[in-house]
Amino acid sequence: MGQLHYDTVSEAVAALQKQGFTTDFRLEQDRLVCPVASFGADEFTIVDIYRYEGDTDPADEASVYAIKSRSGLKGILVTGYGASADAVSTALLEKLHSR
Repeated sequence: MGQLHYDTVSEAVAALQKQGFTTDFRLEQDRLVCPVASFGADEFTIVDIYRYEGDTDPADEASVYAIKSRSGLKGILVTGYGASADAVSTALLEKLHSR
């Protein structure tokens, strides 16, 4: 993965879904959460990242993460500009921004 860069967030999401990344993740304090489970920073791997910058508005920036849990669950996390530090743990933010 990581060889291609898609023109839009929706193209990246659609391509990742075709590759089996079908679970929708969200950030919740110190966990990465989906409908069937939640994971701490040490319980998942970031397989790939696609970053998008807004042409005129920094608020249009987004990152699309392809994520795999230790248990094999594969999914996607889409974050907007600077994932809200108030609601997300430092460990989770560091992991997301380290690649």
